[in-house]
Amino acid sequence: MLQKIHHEYREKIRAFALEKIEPLAKSIDEEQRFPTEQLKPLAEMGLMSMVIPEEYGGEPIDTISYSIAVEELSRVCGSTGITIAAHNSLGAFPILKFGNNDQKMKYLPRAARGELIAFGLTEPEAGSDAGGTKSIAIRDGDDWIINGSKCFITSASHAMATIATARTSDNPKEKDITSFILEKGWEGYSVGKKENKMGLRGSDTASLHFDDLRVSDEYLLGKIGEGFKQMLITLDGGRISIGAMALGLAQGALDCALKYAADRKQFGKPIVANQAIQHKLADMATEIEAARLMIYDCSERKDAGIRFSRYSAMCKLYASEVGRRAAHSSMEILSGIGYYTGPYPVERIWRDVKLCEIGEGTSEIQRLVIARDLLASLKKV
Repeated sequence: MLQKIHHEYREKIRAFALEKIEPLAKSIDEEQRFPTEQLKPLAEMGLMSMVIPEEYGGEPIDTISYSIAVEELSRVCGSTGITIAAHNSLGAFPILKFGNNDQKMKYLPRAARGELIAFGLTEPEAGSDAGGTKSIAIRDGDDWIINGSKCFITSASHAMATIATARTSDNPKEKDITSFILEKGWEGYSVGKKENKMGLRGSDTASLHFDDLRVSDEYLLGKIGEGFKQMLITLDGGRISIGAMALGLAQGALDCALKYAADRKQFGKPIVANQAIQHKLADMATEIEAARLMIYDCSERKDAGIRFSRYSAMCKLYASEVGRRAAHSSMEILSGIGYYTGPYPVERIWRDVKLCEIGEGTSEIQRLVIARDLLASLKKV
């Protein structure tokens, strides 16, 4: 599964993350500040263009390497991990996959240089039921007039553009959903207030509002009515990166718990000498490694062109719940000092990792995806 090149790539990203990302992780969380100063070094490392071909200025890598990059960034800073994952998997990928050559030439080089692209699917009345999109695009001559709102959009305030969905029929019984590329700064495009979140506070999350936003066919992404299908394909790949993010947070929790248990002395000996602590560490390490193998297996399936929807749902589901359990166990090992914002990142990890069970499809939705695929395969048999 892993080759020497993957181990070398991990070492490179790990060194970069420790030097450039970790020193800011605590302050950007406490200040709820989006670290714009990180975008240039992230772009220079190729981390803003991992899915973008060289012809558009990208530095494309295989999906295992991509998962490793998100994992290692999230290991020190979940906010950076989700910013990179959303930009690549949800922002750049749809343009690469469904866009025409003019759209690719216009947006992908800018994305590779560090200009963010957001993904606008979630609405106040369309979360897990993405087919319930209320935003609407109505024909007006050769243009479209878009009205509606999107909420909980990652990088909304800082993104140069957003891939957004809207119904292209005013018949409420029809679910003709179409994707558009909408640019920040256009008349009728406005960014709402920044959300005050429990975790991932260094990641920019805000709402978007479209008020009589006029858009030409030039900004139509793919074909009319295929937006919902496009979003499902996009989310399949995005779930791998959210699994990798959860994995990195889990590994960060284990790193912290292991070091603390080895250093902390009670009753004249390090607490790691206690069997109860050893069992917690062993369970954490075992579950983390199992999640890692699931993510890498799914990554290989994606690169091989094998259908991977069920497996991306599985690795996202399992890794996110492993992350939650690892954060909880680490908190118990550190006890009182882990609960406070201090020299240890456990309480930040505990807050950050919860999003992985919610974003890009809740754990309940992942179980539905898995079960439906299982039943479909049974029918084929």
